[in-house]
Amino acid sequence: MTRTDDLRFLVRVLLEERAMDESAIEERICDCANDKALFDLFRALVNTRPPQPASEEFFEVQDRVLQGLIAEAGITDAAQLPRVPLDARLSLWRGDITTLAVDAIVNAANSELLGCWVPGHYCIDNAIHTFAGVQLRLECARIMGLQGHSEPTGEAKVTPAYNLPSHYVIHTVGPIVQGSLTARDEMLLAQCYASCLNAADSVGCQSIAFCCISTGVFGFPKAEAASIAVSTVREWLDAHASNMHVIFNVFGEEDERIYRKLLA
Repeated sequence: MTRTDDLRFLVRVLLEERAMDESAIEERICDCANDKALFDLFRALVNTRPPQPASEEFFEVQDRVLQGLIAEAGITDAAQLPRVPLDARLSLWRGDITTLAVDAIVNAANSELLGCWVPGHYCIDNAIHTFAGVQLRLECARIMGLQGHSEPTGEAKVTPAYNLPSHYVIHTVGPIVQGSLTARDEMLLAQCYASCLNAADSVGCQSIAFCCISTGVFGFPKAEAASIAVSTVREWLDAHASNMHVIFNVFGEEDERIYRKLLA
């Protein structure tokens, strides 16, 4: 089976789940001129797929596609990242967190913890759920069903990472800044970092990669968020006499510049 065959199979199953007739399914598939177009359609469909079971064949094909794409993108071993001058327990890395081989990665989640439902959106929540596979939304739905209420800001939940090169995903909901930054916003963001470290420690992680929590659509100012992140992480490591390797993962040039200055 080629990747084209695999993607066609996955798209067909996802469209059949939506009760589309055969001619409409064929038309949607034929409209995809190449593997990129097929993957974009697959991504949009899984982004909007309710958390429901799938067949073993679906999981097998999906896992093969996702693991292949991640491998082709290039996996970075967190253990090989250089440590920063400020603190030998810390690293700064600019790249795609879904390609980082590390014990745990942190997902900036929403309060439903089910991932981003916007088709093809390039937020970190969408990327992590897309490349982990539909198993992640299923597991998050199971956890949230047991919890019985939305995830509070500042807490953390641990799930397997499924097809990602990390072992775990730690999901945390950051504060939403509306208007001026408040002391409560700052406290809640610090709590996110501490909760994620506690969660990572509870499952035996020796390394963890943080994204820039709350600095996207949640509106937390980037420089202030980075300062809170670095100070909270160092305080937690000191308080726990921990040598956990903490990676600050950034994706854009501005974030990299801010963290590089803080960590110099």
